Amino acid sequence: PMDVIEKYGADALRWFLSNGSAPGQDVRFSYEKMDASWNFINKIWNISRYILMNNGGLTLDVAHDNVTKVATGEAGNVTDRWILHNLNETIAKVTENFDKFEFGVAGHILYNFIWEEFANWYVELTKEVLYSDNEDDKVITRSVLLYTLDKILRLLHPIMPFVTEEIFGQYAEGSIVTAAYPTVNPAFEDLAAHTGVESLKDLIRAVRNARAEVNVAPSKPITILVKTSDSDLEAFFNSNVNYIKRFTNPEHLEIASTIPAPELAMSSVITGAEIFLPLVDLLNVEEELARLEKELAKWQKELDMVGKKLSNERVVANAKPEVVQKERDKQADYQAKYDATVAR
Repeated sequence: PMDVIEKYGADALRWFLSNGSAPGQDVRFSYEKMDASWNFINKIWNISRYILMNNGGLTLDVAHDNVTKVATGEAGNVTDRWILHNLNETIAKVTENFDKFEFGVAGHILYNFIWEEFANWYVELTKEVLYSDNEDDKVITRSVLLYTLDKILRLLHPIMPFVTEEIFGQYAEGSIVTAAYPTVNPAFEDLAAHTGVESLKDLIRAVRNARAEVNVAPSKPITILVKTSDSDLEAFFNSNVNYIKRFTNPEHLEIASTIPAPELAMSSVITGAEIFLPLVDLLNVEEELARLEKELAKWQKELDMVGKKLSNERVVANAKPEVVQKERDKQADYQAKYDATVAR
């Protein structure tokens, strides 16, 4: 253990042991999982640096007061209410599993909230406000960031005592050991904000995935058409169009209930809406057809080669079974790739 602690730190080892635990089962040690634990702690450190560097001298007491205003609707935006709602749910679930000594389950819940919801989404969404000129909005966003970080560190402290203590000391007095454990705040419950932002995330993900599928760089502006018969969702998207524009980079964006589907377009379906990306903006059709034909020829060549080997009964009979199986696996893989290319 001392060698592992020297390489990764005690917190990483503690996280690995608690997160990999299950009642009645032994924990299998893995350096790969130790790397993942170290990466998780590094992620926490980096988002903490981002929050504290952009903190503007805000104290925890002031942040608490401002977060109360967000909960009552006096200040903040829908993404602030969304992260507070999800924080509430995380506190409830983590506490429940700590009480049942289900440390592995509690760890997975914390990991998903910290990495996926807080770091990957909320922290990125806050840049829309923090890079703006509205000082009042900046103070509220900084408050929600600091408040959420503080609750995260308190939840993590029983498992990661050292890094949480170090970060806590950079914005608060005293020790995190004596800080109160987080409790659920009913005022943070906001299903409308949760549902709305999840739809916003789905839209952004759908556009990003479509870009990736046809190798269109995020920096290239494209036309995005969003069709929805849900008037509430249409209003929500239009009132938060700044986030859609920031994270999808549209040259033209239309959100309405009466958009006709373009003849040539990539389409995605999310809950309550359809998204169309006209192909004329995404690629040169002639070039793409030529590329696909070249790709088809490549997979056909591979299929012919492996098919020739497998059709030779003498070769198959004399080869080791694992070698034959490897060739059959190749054939299945090439066929799947050929079929997928045809479908495109």
